[in-house]
Amino acid sequence: MTAREVEAALLTRCAAVARSVAPEAQDQREANVFRVAAIVMQSRFPRESGNLMAASETYFATHPDERLVSGEIVRNGWITSLPRLRDMLSQRLS
Repeated sequence: MTAREVEAALLTRCAAVARSVAPEAQDQREANVFRVAAIVMQSRFPRESGNLMAASETYFATHPDERLVSGEIVRNGWITSLPRLRDMLSQRLS
């Protein structure tokens, strides 16, 4: 998969979890991206932000040592930038 395909798949997963009532992160990458997405989406999509944060927190309750700061998430290549994440996810949730 190309970097764009990986990004698209992760954004699709974020949008699906944002719309879910009982979302769950499947791994460290998702949990960290969901947490950052929840933060950047909080003012525009508060309900969806809450769902993303809940999915993240559920994962970190059993894997507390896997939580990363946003800079590490970008350095790992899981997201390109916070503004891009916000803009791309906003498009999917609108």
